[in-house]
Parts: sequence; C-alpha cells; structure tokens
Amino acid sequence: MSLADRDRAVVWHPYTQMLAAPAPIAVARAEGVWLCTEDGRRILDGISSWWVNIHGHSHPKLNAALAAQARELEHVVFAGCTHRPAVELAERLVALLPQGLARVFYSDNGSTAVEVALKLAVQYWRNLGQTKRRTFVTLHNSYHGDTVGAMSASEDSVFTRAFSPLLFPVARASGLAEIEQKLRDSPETVAAVLIEPMLQGAGGMIVWPKEFVAGVRQLCDRYETLLIADEVLTGFGRTGKMFACEHAGITPDILCLSKGLTAGYLPLGVTATTARIYEAFLSDDRTKTFFHGHSYTANPLACAVALASLDLFREEPVLQRVVRLEAQLRDGFARLSSRGDVRVIGGVGAVELASDRPGYLDQSGPRLAAAFLKRGLLLRPLGNVVYFMPPYCITESEAAWALDQIAAVLL
Repeated sequence: MSLADRDRAVVWHPYTQMLAAPAPIAVARAEGVWLCTEDGRRILDGISSWWVNIHGHSHPKLNAALAAQARELEHVVFAGCTHRPAVELAERLVALLPQGLARVFYSDNGSTAVEVALKLAVQYWRNLGQTKRRTFVTLHNSYHGDTVGAMSASEDSVFTRAFSPLLFPVARASGLAEIEQKLRDSPETVAAVLIEPMLQGAGGMIVWPKEFVAGVRQLCDRYETLLIADEVLTGFGRTGKMFACEHAGITPDILCLSKGLTAGYLPLGVTATTARIYEAFLSDDRTKTFFHGHSYTANPLACAVALASLDLFREEPVLQRVVRLEAQLRDGFARLSSRGDVRVIGGVGAVELASDRPGYLDQSGPRLAAAFLKRGLLLRPLGNVVYFMPPYCITESEAAWALDQIAAVLL
C-alpha cells in the first residue's frame, strides 16, 4: 500500500475537504527548492511549504545546528528555567528588530504569537487601570490565525464563520480614514490597532503602500493606543526588508513573528514588545502577571535553528537574493496582467484573476493547483488569487522555469 493510501486511512489534513480532495503528495525527501516524492517525481516548492521555508529544504548549516543542539539539550520547562539558545536568540532579535522593541515572549506558532499580542494589549491597559480598553481595530481582508482570538481579529470569512459564536467583536476598517474614525469615536475603548504591514497574506496577497503603514503608526500615536504588527508572514525578508515595518521606518508597540523564524524547521513563535509594555506587568501584585505559556515555549531545538538561520542572513547575501527575485517576479507576472490584478512585493508575486465568485471558495483554485502540479510546480491558489512564494535560494533559471509554467497555465 502506498504512503498516500495509508495516509487517507488515518489522517485528517488541514484546510482540506477530505471527501473531494485528491490524494496527498507523498514527499520522501527535499533539498533546496525541490520536493522529491515517493513515486520519483521532482516538484518545485512554489509556496515555501506554507510560507515557512526561506533558505531551502535540508540546508546543511541548519541541519548541523539542529543535530548539535539535540546532543546538548532538547527541551526544558521555560517557566523558571532558561537556556543558551533562547537567551541568544532573544538578544539577536532585539538587535535586529525595529528600534524600541526590547522584550521577547516565546510561543509556538503564528496564531499563538498573535493570541499573545492580543492578550498582552488588553492586560496592559487593565494593569494601568483602563479596563474599558478591550476593542481591537483590524483591517478588512485580514487573516491572523486559527486560534479564537486570532480568528476574531481576522476578516469574517469562510475561515472563521463556523466558529462565529466563539468570537469576540472587533472594529474593522478599510483604510486610514476609517481607522481614524474608529479611534476618534471611542478612543477610551480601543486596546490596539492590528495590521499585517505591507502585505496581507491569506486575505488575498494584498499589497499596501508604506505610507499606509506609517499613517497607522501616526494615528496610534495621536489617539494614544497601541499598534500591533503581525509579521508572521512578512518577517525575515519576505517583503525585501528584514521586517516589513522597515519599509515605513516605524516601530510597532508589539510585533508578532513565526514562519520564517526557524526557516521552516520547527514550530516557534515570538511576540516582541517595547519596554513600556513589559514594565506595566512588573508589580508586587501577582494578579498583574501575564498568565500565558505553552509546554514547548522557547524549545531549544527550535531556538538553535532560528539562530543558525540568522547566521545565514549575516553570512550570505540573503536579502539581495530577495531583491533579485522581486525584479524577476515583476517581469514574470507583468505578462499576466491581462488576466487580472498583478501584485508583487519582495519574494511574493500574485495575480488576482477575474471571477464571478472571488474568494477562497472560487472553484478555479483547486483546478489550477492540479494543473500546476501536473507540470511539477506546487502552488496553492487562494481561490482566484494565484501566488508564487518560493524559498529565497531559488536560482534565476528555476524561477524562470516556474514563471513559465504559471504563464502556460493561465494564458
């Protein structure tokens, strides 16, 4: 029996309608941008394995860091204990993050990094005696994760609708004018404004100008509320800068990271805050403690790989590769402009195809995914939005081949 058949007998896959889904791709090994299947095919990973793999699969330096750490310490409780990889990673991140972010809180993944940010914001104001501040202003078309708080902050969509009885209300806005209106109407109730800076991912690969991001920061300052930047997707070079906030030259009060943090090797989340927020939790009153944690918080194996990934940014021209890839994506996607709206930023190229039923449930998505896979390219269109987001190590010839396959299917 094949691995795919065995899988179908016992496994339930994420974001998959198991009744109609094709057999899963049985991946036996991977190297660079290529996935090698059980039946001998080579498939180019055009989505960085759900946006996490930035340096390529089975990178020798990351492999070595993981193996070395496993020989030293695999895990220890992080409540009351610490270890070298967690401390060193926090030190390195604080040095790299937008100036003013001074504290690192570890969690497990992108959803929990956002969940931590939401809870921090509410309790920050509570600790200061402003208990009415518990509303979040978020953007339409946003997506922040699958935990209850992260879903609440996301757009009302097919991703969240089945769970609507569990979700708390938020104030959604479409641009600076609407954000300001929400803040002006009830400044004493807003805990934070939450955005995905520069690029909204699962909501349709929507690119925002840097002026918008800077404008949100200015509004938060004017109305004295917090700004949370969800950089789970955009962190670690995906938009051409180490962090997307750098495009606008701003520092959020809270910043969320995951995905590329460990270069796709292991689950790890980070929520970074300013000293001002951290200090609001310091008190002889133990009820002001931030009561949040996870069994695998600051896992040493994950932290060690994250450190090795940061070493690669220092040792190799990683961001320059993204800049080169961006130029190639602009050229490659320009020829698709007759099919829809083309959007490119950093290492992400997307085209939103004209559709009578735009959105994730557009039937063209599964059909196009199958057509790309038949040509040896793994893509997962967001309904009528086709995007290409490969690992940064992709060569010019590999990227050119992939762009040719996308054009051949769409044109």
